[in-house]
Amino acid sequence: MMAEATEIAQRLEASVKEVMLGQEETVRRVLATMVAGGHVLLEDVPGTGKTTLAKAIAASVGGSDFQRIQFTPDLLPSDLLGVSILDTTRGKFEFQRGPIFADIVLADEINRASPRTQSALLEAMAEKQITIEGKCFDLGELFFVIATQNPVELRGTYPLPEAQMDRFAYQCSLGYVSVEQEIAILNAQEEAHPLTRLTPVVNRDEILALRAAVSRVTISPVLQEYLVRLVAATRGYAGVKLAASARASLNLLRVAQALSLFEGRDFVLPETIQILAPGVVGHRLVLEADAHYAGRTGASIVSAIIEELPVPV
Repeated sequence: MMAEATEIAQRLEASVKEVMLGQEETVRRVLATMVAGGHVLLEDVPGTGKTTLAKAIAASVGGSDFQRIQFTPDLLPSDLLGVSILDTTRGKFEFQRGPIFADIVLADEINRASPRTQSALLEAMAEKQITIEGKCFDLGELFFVIATQNPVELRGTYPLPEAQMDRFAYQCSLGYVSVEQEIAILNAQEEAHPLTRLTPVVNRDEILALRAAVSRVTISPVLQEYLVRLVAATRGYAGVKLAASARASLNLLRVAQALSLFEGRDFVLPETIQILAPGVVGHRLVLEADAHYAGRTGASIVSAIIEELPVPV
């Protein structure tokens, strides 16, 4: 059963990698987050392939609905969630669903929207539902948000609030590829973009089956304690103003289980937790001003904690 789940996961991974050349590790971790039921935040400068990655994932999953939402300063919550419109023939209001009602949602340049619009995603990402005019609407089991944002130093951006950052299970950057990899990208797009050649390799039911398989990946009690101690070490750590909560521990566990599945194992290793921790925990930390201006980041603090914390044997 676990072997079958790993085969599905690796089939999905291979499809996305056909488009995302030179980004193998990032692709695997993003897909592991999706399979774990979490959401992903990609932060990078324009042109590094953030939107392409989201489209490649959607194109590889058959039977799923995909929506791309371009976030702009004038985007309203109703543009995202939907709005009630008067049906003149029936004399009553009917709710018209917005683009958030999809299996895979690309929130492109999320930090260009106002805080009011950003907050519209809080309930959706945490509970897979939205509440409008006192009514709850289910967003479906597969619901997955992959958001992109430009660095806050760029003009016209609004930094995501702490509560919104905490809704993302994993944050990463694609970065620039090597010269050789960039040449390969040019060659791959000589006639047409590789996205146009992608066809579904898994269906939505297989993704849901993968999520069920994730819960069967085991973690020893000793390693579970190590994971919790790692997250707890952010509380009271020098330079940290707001530390990680239990949600970070849960996300780290789930993504580590999913990544283990992609790697063909039915158990979690300490190395898997260490690899993922900066991306799962780091973006949730709010640093003191002194630490921020000294060039420290949440991810660097988590990496320092990993170096200091004894690894169970």
